[in-house]
Amino acid sequence: MAAKPVFQTVDPATGQKGRVYDGHTSDEAGAILGQVHAAFPAWRETPFAERARLMKAAAAVLRRRKDEFAALMTAEMGKTLSDGRAEIEKCAANCDFFADNAERFLADEPLPFNGGEAFIAYNPLGVILAVMPWNFPFWQVFRFAAPTLMAGNTAILKHASNVPGSALAIEEVFREAGFPENVFRTLLIGSGEVKPLIEDDRVAAVTLTGSVPAGRSVAAAAGGALKKVVLELGGSDPYIVLSDADVDEAAGIAAAARMVNGGQSCIAGKRFVVLKDVAQAFEAALVEKMSAYLPADPTTEAAKFGPMQSIKARDDIHDQVVRSIQSGARLVLGGEIPDRPGAWYPATILADVKPGHAAYDEEVFGPVAAIIVAQDEEDAIRIANDTEFGLGSGVLTRNLERGREIAARRIAAGMSFVNQNVRSDPALPFGGIKHAGHGRECSHLGIREFTNTKTVMVAKGKSAPSATE
Repeated sequence: MAAKPVFQTVDPATGQKGRVYDGHTSDEAGAILGQVHAAFPAWRETPFAERARLMKAAAAVLRRRKDEFAALMTAEMGKTLSDGRAEIEKCAANCDFFADNAERFLADEPLPFNGGEAFIAYNPLGVILAVMPWNFPFWQVFRFAAPTLMAGNTAILKHASNVPGSALAIEEVFREAGFPENVFRTLLIGSGEVKPLIEDDRVAAVTLTGSVPAGRSVAAAAGGALKKVVLELGGSDPYIVLSDADVDEAAGIAAAARMVNGGQSCIAGKRFVVLKDVAQAFEAALVEKMSAYLPADPTTEAAKFGPMQSIKARDDIHDQVVRSIQSGARLVLGGEIPDRPGAWYPATILADVKPGHAAYDEEVFGPVAAIIVAQDEEDAIRIANDTEFGLGSGVLTRNLERGREIAARRIAAGMSFVNQNVRSDPALPFGGIKHAGHGRECSHLGIREFTNTKTVMVAKGKSAPSATE
């Protein structure tokens, strides 16, 4: 019998080892998949009202155990307690949203057709495999799970290896809420076990939130198996600061966008493309705003900026900063590894960032803001679009009509916000283009991703078969 994998947690704030979890062998993972597959026929026939009742119960469990789950995230990946509580509240709100709206989102949709009654029916697919990341250990999963289960699918979760406790806690939430035993299950397995799962006939489709290399690997396996896949990958989100922007307000939005989750977010603002007229003033204002983010013990109530998720991640971020400076970027704030245990890194600003610098060309997954000066509006739009990614983006301006036009028509991204930082919301479609991935989560579009969009036509009276395809 194959040895069980072991998952060792590490507290990023101290570098000390935490709890150890026994994982699942390949045989155990296959058996669990079989149970989740067997649970699908009954779950798909469960009325929406009952699914909604259970999903509301899951929201109640989340709210009741909010402090416990926040502390678990702090221990496993360094999230501050306040951010952890907010994340759990968001998960609960997501459960409520899809409990309230799933039936409407998936109702039969009439189509105009002269040959009879025609409509679209949205039917569940089966078992959906979710491969999820560590940075929002609960939210990323519930963003997928609530609509997927409400649509009548069952689900298995392969979470990031550094958050096994969070992965098991999520399964426990659904069990405590009263869901049938095998509608949602967690598999504690290594990344090498994902491909065989994707290729298993009992898995109907796959979703992944993670890095571009992970997305390529999962997409290749899903493509080989001819299975639907939704990918939410990296981002190097640009925010354009126009000449008429309120500089102080724009800097506040930029700082909040850059520092969300300690900068460890795919939709964090990373490149601030500033028109030259206001570049100097914006730089000074951004220094003031980001200087307020002081690294602090994430277990304390006042902390709003904790450690990076691991020492390796911190070192990778610092390497990008050093390489950018060596290439000609100017260090304005931070940029030094503190002399203390743990995965700490300060809020950092690089100015005079240009193509060829790591902070321009690569996604920096940490608290590092890159200021890029544009000559005029067209140059700013060109720079904003000069990236392999296309997830979120922003426009900061007093001219709302101009901001609306640039956001809607000119920036190549899946999402674009005017005068506020990009965020995910259950009601808004979430996803990107280019190397940021494809497919959408949240909203009516997200819940339909893992359904069979079926065309149904019912002829009126006798009808001769068509001679054309």
